[in-house]
Amino acid sequence: MKIVCIGRNYADHIAELHNETPAAPVIFMKPETALLQRSQPFFIPAFSQDIHHEIELVLRVCKNGRHIDEQFAHTYFDGIGLGVDFTARDLQSELKKKGLPWELAKAFDGSAPVSEDFIPAIEFTDFAAINFRLEIGGIVRQQGNSGLMLHPFVKIISFVSQYITLKQGDLIFTGTPAGVAAVQAGDELIGFIENKEMLRVRIK
Repeated sequence: MKIVCIGRNYADHIAELHNETPAAPVIFMKPETALLQRSQPFFIPAFSQDIHHEIELVLRVCKNGRHIDEQFAHTYFDGIGLGVDFTARDLQSELKKKGLPWELAKAFDGSAPVSEDFIPAIEFTDFAAINFRLEIGGIVRQQGNSGLMLHPFVKIISFVSQYITLKQGDLIFTGTPAGVAAVQAGDELIGFIENKEMLRVRIK
């Protein structure tokens, strides 16, 4: 199982980090060890002083595929969940300045909490109209809608599959909206798709 992540997929998030808008999806990976074990808290790692939350819709791949055409891409995922792409922003900034890959800032252990449950894809009438949000202390910190993605689900799956074979059980993080910010010990992150609570993560 692998975790494929899409960066810079919401214009407002690109703007808040002063990044350039990419012509094609930006891809990076997280290893299986990035998955945060169920019900376990997230411990802020010693190597960073600036861990940011990034709430994202997550696709669950349901069958193997490569060189997938966009018109068939919707048949390659069967569930939509929620995840947090924890990012060591200070470390990422240092790596970007040196022109180095982001993996140390993105792929560390526990950096990918994912909802235990996935909503069956067939329950969604429109993949381009899914609302999701992240709350901390009862305050909405991030909110997004899949219709605002620069690259929708089917394009992501098709694009990734031209380079990397997708396998059943793989997870695809589809990008984060604006509002990313540092987490603090004692925070509890609660994620929703529409008004359904999907995810809780305690920060220590």
